[in-house]
Amino acid sequence: MSEPRHFRNRITVRRSENGIAYVALARPEKYNGLDLDMLYGLVDAAKSLRRDRSLRAVILQGEGKAFCAGLDFASVLGKPLGLLRAFIKWGGRRTNIFQQACWTWRELPVPVIAVTHGHCFGGGLQIALAADFRFTTPDCEFSVMESKWGLIPDMTGSVSLRELVPMDVAKALTMTGRIISGEEALHLNLVTGVSDDPLADAEALAQELLQRSPDALAATKRLFHEAWAAPEDIAFDLESKYQFRLLRGKNQRRAMQAARNKEAPAFLPRQFD
Repeated sequence: MSEPRHFRNRITVRRSENGIAYVALARPEKYNGLDLDMLYGLVDAAKSLRRDRSLRAVILQGEGKAFCAGLDFASVLGKPLGLLRAFIKWGGRRTNIFQQACWTWRELPVPVIAVTHGHCFGGGLQIALAADFRFTTPDCEFSVMESKWGLIPDMTGSVSLRELVPMDVAKALTMTGRIISGEEALHLNLVTGVSDDPLADAEALAQELLQRSPDALAATKRLFHEAWAAPEDIAFDLESKYQFRLLRGKNQRRAMQAARNKEAPAFLPRQFD
């Protein structure tokens, strides 16, 4: 495991030898409450990882007693100019910094696996929902907590929730802000799995994904995100477009060779973005 890299003194990133990045929210004394530095740190960390084509998967977790207790209102509201800047969508982007801190993991062209424990509230829940997979402890507490503060989820939750639960469930969770357990989150389809050791579950899935072409994984992630709610003709066009790109790639040929020879594949760095 590599030495940790630090982003804005709020996010740490460690790399394993097989290409898995462990990204941690690192403000444990505040239950990883989101201040502006942490939001920018999440974006900076994802940008750095995106440049690394040897990256195979990301495991996203929180240090200390919680994954994330949500927005640290005292810190963020205490910096009105910083809050205003964070709300602006700079350079024609479709996301502001609050949204990009979550959506950046959605845009990363590798599988992202969130591991939650303790609390997963508000903005923390929206970060976890932007991951591709989520593993949690049975007693982890989840809440779309913004209604407690007279607010709505504004960190991409309106999109990630609609992909996982029916509208009435999303409305009920958001309007009430009620706290649910990891077991109930699994029942509602908010998480992928529940166990006493969710990190081990995440690592097991990551190891399984390492046996597949990084280009195919990136293409799958993009295909489903773009085609899931698209009309059928657009979805079919996307299938053909991305399949043609994969067929021209060296990693597809390596996958075919490994499958034929019944051997472990040796993939090249990712080419598909």
